Amino acid sequence: MSISYLARGLSERGHQVVLGCKKNSLYAELLQHTKVTIVHLPFSSKWDLKSIRKIRDIVVGHHINVINAQASYDRYLSIFAKWRYHLPVKLVHTRRQMPLSVGGLQSWFYKKGTDQVVAVSKGVKNALVKKGLAKSHVTVIYNGTPPSKYENIDLKLANKLREQYKIQASDFVVGSVSRLKKQIQLFDSLQYIEQPITVFFIGITAEDLGVEQNHPMLKHHKIHFCGTVPPSEVLSYYKLFNLYVLPSTTEGLSQAILEAMYLELPVIATNAGGNPDLIQDRQNGLLFEDGDLKKLAGLISEIKDDQELALKLSQGSKKTAQVDFSIDRTVENYENFYYGLLDK
Repeated sequence: MSISYLARGLSERGHQVVLGCKKNSLYAELLQHTKVTIVHLPFSSKWDLKSIRKIRDIVVGHHINVINAQASYDRYLSIFAKWRYHLPVKLVHTRRQMPLSVGGLQSWFYKKGTDQVVAVSKGVKNALVKKGLAKSHVTVIYNGTPPSKYENIDLKLANKLREQYKIQASDFVVGSVSRLKKQIQLFDSLQYIEQPITVFFIGITAEDLGVEQNHPMLKHHKIHFCGTVPPSEVLSYYKLFNLYVLPSTTEGLSQAILEAMYLELPVIATNAGGNPDLIQDRQNGLLFEDGDLKKLAGLISEIKDDQELALKLSQGSKKTAQVDFSIDRTVENYENFYYGLLDK
């Protein structure tokens, strides 16, 4: 999603944007009716010669000035293509998650092969520096979220879901929207919450967490594992929530947190990765330390019982997502960053 927002935003500012991806990628759907050119590459391995040659052809054929690699295979392939064919381009890598594999020879390879590395948060930058990259070689550019994403939320679907799950006005509903990212912390914290609440896990199943059907927590609280939800329907679920919780430790800068903030929900997240870049504790959200389940349970109960705090956090959330982390600011920062590289 973040890559598609950036590609669309740069193209709308008059730049030629060519996005390389595998066939049947979601990008074709996300970027339809835009001026972004989509080309298909195999990306079959880190040493894929066909993709290396095609990168050369794209650079030459489209007069590319900057390559911005976004994932794993394309980081390797873009470096090999530039070196093999002496391509006259600036080469950038963007890191959107906390790095797990970078270090040693790989850090040397990335530093030698790139003109600069972009980290989507200070948390990611600090982790990259610890892995061996120089501070001066890493630039922080935050992700953003576009207003257009929230203009056509299906409220009829939200009402249907409210009826389907028998949610009453008095219910306190906690939501967590993510693929598998330590949601077990949220589930296990529920044992410390006495009054029954409703919890939605969007993107995972009970089996993903190893929760059996006769688990006692399922009798005390109303817990719904919704599995994979179509992207067009996800934001409708947010309309059911009073609180959003993300207990992940690998986030670079979470789009799900930005979505919750844009929709004015109080947010609780792990004090890890890029979460502290988004959340100023007790100003626009709450942070807890990884593994502190009692703390997490206490924060959930605090927001449930303290309407004044919940309102303060939701107002702070709105400003963070709609102003501080707007997609326009992200695109402008990337544009200035690219120009700076080319000026050098």
